[in-house]
Amino acid sequence: MKLLCLDVPQPGATMEKYAPYMADEVRHTWQMYKGDIIRDIYFRQDRPGVAIIAEAESVEVAKAALAEFPLAKAGLIGWEVIPLGPFTNWEALFAAGNA
Repeated sequence: MKLLCLDVPQPGATMEKYAPYMADEVRHTWQMYKGDIIRDIYFRQDRPGVAIIAEAESVEVAKAALAEFPLAKAGLIGWEVIPLGPFTNWEALFAAGNA
């Protein structure tokens, strides 16, 4: 299952509080990428943070994996996990009257 995972800063989280965890956060991200959980990762442009495209058997499995990030373990971030599926409305583009 493909998932969009958005980090959610927790109340009181600041860049200063993140700083001691960042090296381990990056190492953990790399391990998850090598472990075929993270497929893509992007910096958010609306605020500090990341958007991850992940692959997991379920939302629950993804949430368990994301909970292992050092910032999550420190209580500084949570995660919003959105399951994604294929876009199936292509046929509507080719329906009579739309061509």
